[in-house]
Amino acid sequence: MSEKGHHPAPLSPVEQRVAALEALLTERGLVPEGFIEEITRRYESEIGPLNGAKVVARAWADPGYKERLLADGTAAIAELGFGGPEGDHMVVVENTPAVHNVIVCTLCSCYPWPVLGLPPSWYKDPPYRARMVREPRALLAEMGCPLPGDVEIRVWDSSAEVRYLVLPQRPPGAAGMTEAELAGLVTRDSMIGVARL
Repeated sequence: MSEKGHHPAPLSPVEQRVAALEALLTERGLVPEGFIEEITRRYESEIGPLNGAKVVARAWADPGYKERLLADGTAAIAELGFGGPEGDHMVVVENTPAVHNVIVCTLCSCYPWPVLGLPPSWYKDPPYRARMVREPRALLAEMGCPLPGDVEIRVWDSSAEVRYLVLPQRPPGAAGMTEAELAGLVTRDSMIGVARL
């Protein structure tokens, strides 16, 4: 019971199973106390979208890096020290005035954790996965990313073998900015392709 007699909301069945599994793993010494919370925190604040933003900012600032990134995403991303599980084979696709790329995983929720962190809950939802393939223009508009009718939309289906990252267009007015300033403009959603900068 919390302060002043306030009762926390009961755990859902999935949350109960997760808590029981975490307690068992901790009790048996397989994971240290607080390990899961720390991993979650790191993916949300350090490992995740900040890494992808640094990749995008470098591509915007360095044409040679951008060329390498589009030719071999995995190797170019590794140049900045990012990679590993869920990012073993990365393909980077570039948004242009004529082409808008968006990422989905139609089978489950394959997602490039090393550069985007934890997937948003909507990314894993069946309606997103189905509608992004069937009616991407309508779904993007509903998500706050309306596109002109003459812009081609390319939908990329992530899998266990290949994960994608969108290289957003550099926003107008970003000339003369440092890489750190450029990275501050990049959002997770722009690297998935459900937002434009």
